[in-house]
Amino acid sequence: MRTLFKTLTLAAAIGITATANALTVGFAQVGSESGWRTSFSESVKAEAEKRGITLKFSDAQQKQENQIKAVRSFIAQRVDAILIAPVVETGWQPVLMEAKRARIPVVILDRNVSVTDQSLYITRIAPDFELEGQRAANWLTEKTAGKCAILELQGTVGSSAAIGRMKGFNDTIAKFPETKIVRSQTAEFTRSKGKEVMETMLKAEGGGKNICAIWAHNDEMALGAIQAVREAGLQPGKDILIVSVDAVDDALKSIIAGDINVSVELSPHLGGPAFDVINEFRAGKKDFEKWIRMGGAVYTQENAAAELVKRGAK
Repeated sequence: MRTLFKTLTLAAAIGITATANALTVGFAQVGSESGWRTSFSESVKAEAEKRGITLKFSDAQQKQENQIKAVRSFIAQRVDAILIAPVVETGWQPVLMEAKRARIPVVILDRNVSVTDQSLYITRIAPDFELEGQRAANWLTEKTAGKCAILELQGTVGSSAAIGRMKGFNDTIAKFPETKIVRSQTAEFTRSKGKEVMETMLKAEGGGKNICAIWAHNDEMALGAIQAVREAGLQPGKDILIVSVDAVDDALKSIIAGDINVSVELSPHLGGPAFDVINEFRAGKKDFEKWIRMGGAVYTQENAAAELVKRGAK
């Protein structure tokens, strides 16, 4: 009886109402603005199914208010844990405090949250966005001998991915006085906006003949920009270099075709590590690192084809 009492007390202390093998987890996803985001969602769903976890999935359609509403719904349903891939960094403290009061553990995936109380979530599982920007800039400055006029397609304003990639890239090119970003605008991480914004930028730059490279914060915007470059009568990958992040299958195919020059990988497989953390937390572990970093490769024509074969992509 004492052992049973201790078990029930521990379960109550961390808000567990389900059995260890019947977890229910809520997942507040940004949306489906990109191929990478879709792969991320599918990966989490597949991992949940493999582990017998009931996953309550919410697509926020790129709106933070939808995510916050979803998290409050998860809290009301008394799920065992919550995963959040935040649209933007700010504005999360109140709803995370609600989750903490309900004793529901939260894991942050991909983009970051800016809160004054770090105990409001267990950990964040994500890549190093600044490092991604640095790696993209390192490739470009080496390729161009530090002389390049760049058009930048930013991600969603206020998102940690856009903030980090921009900082890492800018800090790196600052060492090269003849490498400059001449125009920069958000295209919201989408292919359609990438094309639209790049059309405007190229027109503003006299058709783009004096532009050395396009730096896109993700592959979807880069793929959109490629269309705009072609319509301007230029050859993507040659007349204008294309540098990006994510390394989704479509981007690797474009690298093989010579349209994108380089893409820094962002792994979409965050579900496994997230569910591992949840299980460890439920087992009593409390001392998690606040940021569990996910790595990734850099893909060019030298290794893109081999990676596609490895992935089994068609």
